[in-house]
Amino acid sequence: MSRLAIFAPTDADRESRVITDSAIRRLNVSGNANCPIEAAAGFFSLCASQSCGKCTPCRIGLRRLTDDLENILEGKGGEGIVDRLMDTCQALYTTSDCAIGFQAGRIGLAFADLIKEDAESHLERGICQQRFTSVPCVKGCPTHIDIPAYIDLVRAGRYADAVRVIRNDNPFPSACAFVCEHPCEATCRRGMIDAPINIRAIKQHAVLTAGFVPAPAKAPATGKRVAIIGGGPSGLSAAYYLALMGHDVTVFEQNDHLGGMMYYGIPRYRLPAENLDYDIDAILSLGVEVRYNTKVGVTVTWEEVEGSHDCVFVAIGAHHFRDLGIDYATREGVFSAVQFLHRSSSGRPIDMAGKDVVIVGGGNVAMDATRTAKRLGAASVRCVYRRRKKDMTALPEEVNAAVEEGCEIVELMSPVRVDAGTDKPIRLVVQPQMPGLYRGGRPGTKPTSAEETAFECDFLIEAIGQVIEYEYFTSKGLPAERGHFQADEHGRAVGMDKVFVGGDCETGPSTVIRAIDAGKAVAANIDAFLGFHHDVYDEVEIPPVSFDSKLACGRVNIRERSVFDRAHDFDGVEIPLRDEEAEQECSRCLRCDHYGMGTLRGGRPVKW
Repeated sequence: MSRLAIFAPTDADRESRVITDSAIRRLNVSGNANCPIEAAAGFFSLCASQSCGKCTPCRIGLRRLTDDLENILEGKGGEGIVDRLMDTCQALYTTSDCAIGFQAGRIGLAFADLIKEDAESHLERGICQQRFTSVPCVKGCPTHIDIPAYIDLVRAGRYADAVRVIRNDNPFPSACAFVCEHPCEATCRRGMIDAPINIRAIKQHAVLTAGFVPAPAKAPATGKRVAIIGGGPSGLSAAYYLALMGHDVTVFEQNDHLGGMMYYGIPRYRLPAENLDYDIDAILSLGVEVRYNTKVGVTVTWEEVEGSHDCVFVAIGAHHFRDLGIDYATREGVFSAVQFLHRSSSGRPIDMAGKDVVIVGGGNVAMDATRTAKRLGAASVRCVYRRRKKDMTALPEEVNAAVEEGCEIVELMSPVRVDAGTDKPIRLVVQPQMPGLYRGGRPGTKPTSAEETAFECDFLIEAIGQVIEYEYFTSKGLPAERGHFQADEHGRAVGMDKVFVGGDCETGPSTVIRAIDAGKAVAANIDAFLGFHHDVYDEVEIPPVSFDSKLACGRVNIRERSVFDRAHDFDGVEIPLRDEEAEQECSRCLRCDHYGMGTLRGGRPVKW
């Protein structure tokens, strides 16, 4: 007689897996489109369905949470229902036997304030305080570009019009076509079917096919003068829109080329200079004056700038390096990543031919430095990071590309000190680490009992973050805290009348697209401060909707040049989409601006 059956998945198992996979895809792309109370109700209902029923807090508490949240959505529940919600979450967290219960309680407590605020809105006004009315991809984009519009324009072969639509909200279509981290794709509803649309690749196809697209006509001159300190993505974005509005704009740039970190920090293999210059030339064509090699506080005083302009926008970025905070027996061959990349982009690269190089850090700048060192002929390139490789803040594709090109990622090693080497000038001593408790959404680290080890090298590149040079500006009254300028939500410097700040110098080091958004927002607010409300939208007729793509279809990805070729030069690594690939990728768009989201008002985003 048989005793055991050989395991095989049942039909129920397979169906459950299909439903789970579909739910994961749906959740991955809907993070910005849910009412917090609805999202919480759905989450706790899922948790309740997983409960084994053994412990009372989990079995009863999760059902009670779901019922109370459903009552709140209907605008009922009586006095004290919100407090009861939090009491239930606390009971779940402290008394449940397993993670199904206590983790659900922990999440409820972590978002208690948001749940309370939104619950009060439902109970008092019968509506959600979160007004999610925009298209998911548009909301996911920090600059809120009308993405469905330019996708359909590309599909129709109207590439110049697609660029014009992008410029309505982002004056750097060419630059972002190469280096944007595309947060819009994370919220694309196509991900519910197969995979998000390759939005950045479509944008790249548009700008490369269209070539140079002239800027729209300016508004009549207002007679107002605006000074912009810093010619990076934030400063130039503000300059573009303010010039379109008819204001007289002067940019004070400390270097001999505009672009900030886009020009001096991002390597040419990621962002070719000619593509960045397309955007800069369009901005300058509006009559923006630029004073190159002019550093406020050195070449010109703050008083001279402020006194001769009606408004000042400080957008100096974060170009100053942060060292490792350890003891250095030598600094020979030690560079910051900012210095290293600046020299490479300026045509004065460090000679690394045949040398051993160590980079410390785990962000995109560290990956840029790592891959640049390889291209400069280094014999070996190691990137040392104190956390795990999976915890790196760099884009995964950048990390993978570095490994493909022959660079080594050394994880869970924390720098202890820099000694003089035996065979090489530098000896970086590191302490092995292990993952620890989570801090800020990522696991921290703690030392292991393993002995210290060391890496000897010719060059050490530090890429652990940047800070701003704010001392001169704070001496003139600009408030700063924790190394950043302080501003209200509109970009106005706290306590100052006609001074605005934005970009990395206000938020800390961030991404190109977020700096552009800050520049756009500040431009609109400066325009209002000066007494105007200009409409600078370049009206473009959008093709009629012809949606016919409900079937699953594979995503077309940008290909890259062979690693054997690209690792040795600074030519662009990406191979753009072919016409037929771009057309197919555009056809995958679900046109959420027309179907569902925005149907009653035509689906177009509200003009800013």
